[in-house]
Amino acid sequence: MRVFLTGASGFVGSRLVPRLGSAGHQTIAAGDELDVRDLKSVEASIDAAQPDAVIHLAAQSSVAASWRDPASCFRVNFLGTQNLLLAVEGQAPTARVLLVGSADEYRTTEANAPAYAEETGLRPGSPYARTKAAAELLGSLAAERGLDVMRVRSFNHTGAGQSDAFVASSFAKQIAEMKEGIREEKMTVGNLESVRDFLDVEDVLSAYIRLLDPSVSPDVFNVASGVPVKVADLLATLIDLAGVDPEVGVNSDYFRPTDQLVGDATRLREATGWEPTIPLRDTLHALLEGWRTQIRETAN
Repeated sequence: MRVFLTGASGFVGSRLVPRLGSAGHQTIAAGDELDVRDLKSVEASIDAAQPDAVIHLAAQSSVAASWRDPASCFRVNFLGTQNLLLAVEGQAPTARVLLVGSADEYRTTEANAPAYAEETGLRPGSPYARTKAAAELLGSLAAERGLDVMRVRSFNHTGAGQSDAFVASSFAKQIAEMKEGIREEKMTVGNLESVRDFLDVEDVLSAYIRLLDPSVSPDVFNVASGVPVKVADLLATLIDLAGVDPEVGVNSDYFRPTDQLVGDATRLREATGWEPTIPLRDTLHALLEGWRTQIRETAN
């Protein structure tokens, strides 16, 4: 299968390219050189690739950045998706399109609430979440026009190489700096009582690849572990792995109400046989060691 991949130079995309190759697919990787805001460029790329499938990862993925510049987030996430769908409809109308959305489309709930299933109504809060929900609606409209569109809502995922703009990677970087002796054993955090659903990025890639299978009917799919993890436990695991004993302070500027965001991936499991296989502790170990390696290489 010929797979056209946007966002190929990002954290997820750069890992997906070799995984697609291992699965027997030919990948046409479009990284930062493709501006998804430019319809003509997207049309030309799709026309040249003539893909059997398209995975759309290109996005502005920082919630914090979306609050600082909502218009930029809208142009990339919403208009970029619109351009991609128009290009596929015009240049490769039989291609399967995998639109990668976010668990943030649901908005968080109070602690101990049931996991979100796909039927749950969307209540996006941040500009980022709203652009992702709006992009998913574009996918729904494209499906009504006859395109083969898969919509996925991916919950938190991490791994070595992730930006420290995300909670697990931020903690891991700070702890790695302590371990390497370039930071005091002190760190400041927000609300550690919040609960999230964490996956290894490699398990998420496995889900995306399975959803390319033409035998899987187009639908909306959560990609989630279904396991609630308190952020405090995430931090405690990283501290234990590193063997450090930091002083942990809470900064009210980082504080958010105690909340929960956990997904139910029953539909994905039943449709594809997918199961997450990588224990969270292993994921966090790889994340921590990735930061330690990067710190050493930078020092040299």
